[in-house]
Amino acid sequence: MSRAEALARARAHFDSGAFLTDLARRVAIRSESQVAASRPHLHAYLAGEIVPALAALGFRCTTEDNPVPAGGPFLLAERIEDAGLPTVLSYGHGDVVRGLEDEWSAGLSPWSLTPEGDRLYGRGVADNKGQHSVNIAALGAVLGCRGRLGFNAKLLLETSEEIGSPGLRAYCAANRERLAADVLIASDGPRLGPQRPTLFLGARGALNLTLSVALRQGAHHSGNWGGLLANPGIILAHALAVLVSSRGAVLVPALKPRAIPEAVRAALADCAPEPTADGPAVDPDWGEPGLSPAEKVFGWNTFEVLAFKTGNPDHPVNAIPPTAIAHCQIRYTVDSDPAAFVPAIRRHLDVHGFPMVEVAASETGFFTATRLAPDHPWVTWAARSVAATLGRPPAILPSLGGSLPNECFAEVLDLPTIWVPHSYAGCGQHGPDEHGLASVLREGLEIMTGLFWDLGEGRLADPRLGAGRRGGR
Repeated sequence: MSRAEALARARAHFDSGAFLTDLARRVAIRSESQVAASRPHLHAYLAGEIVPALAALGFRCTTEDNPVPAGGPFLLAERIEDAGLPTVLSYGHGDVVRGLEDEWSAGLSPWSLTPEGDRLYGRGVADNKGQHSVNIAALGAVLGCRGRLGFNAKLLLETSEEIGSPGLRAYCAANRERLAADVLIASDGPRLGPQRPTLFLGARGALNLTLSVALRQGAHHSGNWGGLLANPGIILAHALAVLVSSRGAVLVPALKPRAIPEAVRAALADCAPEPTADGPAVDPDWGEPGLSPAEKVFGWNTFEVLAFKTGNPDHPVNAIPPTAIAHCQIRYTVDSDPAAFVPAIRRHLDVHGFPMVEVAASETGFFTATRLAPDHPWVTWAARSVAATLGRPPAILPSLGGSLPNECFAEVLDLPTIWVPHSYAGCGQHGPDEHGLASVLREGLEIMTGLFWDLGEGRLADPRLGAGRRGGR
């Protein structure tokens, strides 16, 4: 059997409707990790849906409790064919955000897979049930054609990603030997554009923080006290203005990378963001001057104000408010030290006359930045495989603009990490009318089948890949 036959088998699996039948069954499971009453559905998704699918492919499956009580269960599935073969770890999450049933368009439901043209509506189609379903189906296509994978495969599915992946890092640390592998190949997040196959190699980190001003107890009449009492809202607005410019450029040197590495800059030269027809247009003069749009979102740091409150915005009264608070976020690359962010902001505010502004990092909303070098041999190998399958090269993003728990694999497990997304930025994830594109999922199935076929051929192009050194036990 040949690579071409495996790809044909994958396409036939999708075109026959078998893939969509599996996905529809998975979408129907209300695995909302943000809803306490849905906790049984997290177990049902793993044990009742995914375990039978993987067991049919010869995987040994174990579901395990989360070491953190707030987190949902894990599934670890393994198919070990030979200790001398390379080992791939993959990852996905079976939980979804709240369904928001009442907010979906007429005729659509978060718990029903509904096709409309190229769009496939349903909660989790984009994030992440559709994506890990593609990868499972690709493993099946290779097995069905070759009779074996030709490599060892491990798959870790969690059910708490949408609440920050509590317990994932601890689970990986406690199971380093069981999760040992040569590389992580997984799928989440969006492509650069719907028509652009993409590899991303890590993610920017995220640090949430609050800036607040509390001057007194209670509000005071603006007619009697206006011009006499300091206004916390005005003070906080001016404090923010010394941290970030009116055009979105970060003004605190310690909050910015020293530079964009040349290998990263070279990779991003071919990665211009591709806004969708129903998405917002890029503001060309926003952000760090002198950088391309790709460098701004994939290779630089940003400071964003997520919410600002002073007084009662819904029912304003004629009074000077006593307090003001801004919820902010720094997205950052591996070229920065997040431990320096809050102290740097504190010093900067003090120098500019804002000692009354309190700065505090949030206990939640923190992700560590990671990035695999764009010229790493695993990246070169994967890009070559994608190009061989589709006849065109993929975009290579050194870092995803958003964040995901890649540090658990890159740092705790010390793995090179390659992500192959099967979604796009306009998918509506986390909101009503979430959807995937059938064309992207079908093409993703081809890509993953090609990757898994090539890995099993036993002809890894570069000896530095270290095939078979880890995880085959």
